[in-house]
Amino acid sequence: MSSLPPSVVTDAPQQEDRTPQQSSGLQAGLKNRHLSMIAIGGVIGAGLFVGSGSGIAAAGPGILLSYALVGTMVVFVMRMLGEMAVANPTSGSFSAYADRALGRWAGFSIGWLYWFFWVVVLAVEATAGATILHGWVSSVPQWAWALIVMAVLTATNLVSVGSYGEFEFWFAGIKVVAIAAFIVLGGLAAFGILPGSDHEAVGMANLTGHGGFLPNGPGAILTGVLMVVFSFMGSEIVTLAAGESQNPRKAITKATNSVIWRVGVFYLGSILIVVSLLKWDDPAIVKKGSYVAALDSIGIAHAGEIMNVIVLTAVLSCLNSGLYTASRMAFSLGQRGDAPAQFARTSKGGVPRNAILGSVLFGFVAVFFNYEWPDTVFKFLLNSSGAVALFVWLVICFSQLKMRRIIEREEPEKLIVRMWLFPYLTWATIGMISFVLVYMLTDKDGRPQVLLSLLVAAVVIAISLVRERMKSGRKDAVVGS
Repeated sequence: MSSLPPSVVTDAPQQEDRTPQQSSGLQAGLKNRHLSMIAIGGVIGAGLFVGSGSGIAAAGPGILLSYALVGTMVVFVMRMLGEMAVANPTSGSFSAYADRALGRWAGFSIGWLYWFFWVVVLAVEATAGATILHGWVSSVPQWAWALIVMAVLTATNLVSVGSYGEFEFWFAGIKVVAIAAFIVLGGLAAFGILPGSDHEAVGMANLTGHGGFLPNGPGAILTGVLMVVFSFMGSEIVTLAAGESQNPRKAITKATNSVIWRVGVFYLGSILIVVSLLKWDDPAIVKKGSYVAALDSIGIAHAGEIMNVIVLTAVLSCLNSGLYTASRMAFSLGQRGDAPAQFARTSKGGVPRNAILGSVLFGFVAVFFNYEWPDTVFKFLLNSSGAVALFVWLVICFSQLKMRRIIEREEPEKLIVRMWLFPYLTWATIGMISFVLVYMLTDKDGRPQVLLSLLVAAVVIAISLVRERMKSGRKDAVVGS
């Protein structure tokens, strides 16, 4: 039996024209505009708005190099993933490719770890959204807001993949417009040409003043890397979502080719504006948040309230995509026999409802843990999923090393997107990711994340190996009888 579902294995000539959704039960409900915004919005998480202040305080203007290093790593990983996904679009994405390239144990393990990562994110984002909404309407308890947010987005995902795409289109659209407006207004203010603003025309002076570009030394760049690396998680979602579109190969190719400018504009562009407008050691950057402080500095009224709306949008977008992503990974695992068979069933509308409900159920449990035992049980969940993003990227790299050879041998005509300088850049990316993981062990906050994530990964891998051995034993027994 092949290690890939029908949506991935396309060796038979009669199936070459079948789309993944036709062979799996999913429906092509996502439009091109949905996928475009999913691709753009996938790299703009709430972490960009909320977490960038701490990175600036730690590394100064040098945080731009931290973002550039991580952004380069993400561009390379997405190029590798795009190469495999264009050749074989599937809702299982990198988990399905690992299944074929590295073995069943790899596809099983990284699939479940990725699912675990996103269901924990559901709890984090639901709580963050509830905090903002409770601040606006305090008569509704915070836990009730978390429940409402989760219930609404679960309902949209249960209706159809198109409803998920429509919500994500508008969520991502608001984020894109907000950052584009921020870059334009901030750029004008930095050079003193923003009408109505009395902000001093500082140009790029703040990048080298106040202790220089690297006021805390070159080592602060690596500290900044640890602070920003996880805000990039989500760029791979488009390769899962493309499996439910009419033309997945075209959508993935477009998303892969555009990832460079997306990272450059939304991350480097907006952070450049922040560190240009403000002195890197301005207390307001950490106290108010980098974007709020920057907006305040150029005289934008109600900057805090405006940013709360944008952050809430980013949170809802992440929650919406997290639920979609977790359910599609559970669906793919179910298809391959690595999860309950019920997860692989779809409704008449092509929605994997059992996979969605199973994922959101764990999300509700995690939200409960966050309110009842935030410093014990929930902290363990956070730390034990903290390094999973880096594990996923490593698996993508190793899978691509082998899948390139398989595609070249079996289906060379499908090698439309190619990783640059293969295999040298692939190995260089593996080295970069491995270095970040090792460096995290030297950091007091990063160490527990790596160690606990490794522990959970070891448990999942052990389960997968035991399952495979048991299956092999049963097959031998049948043959022997």
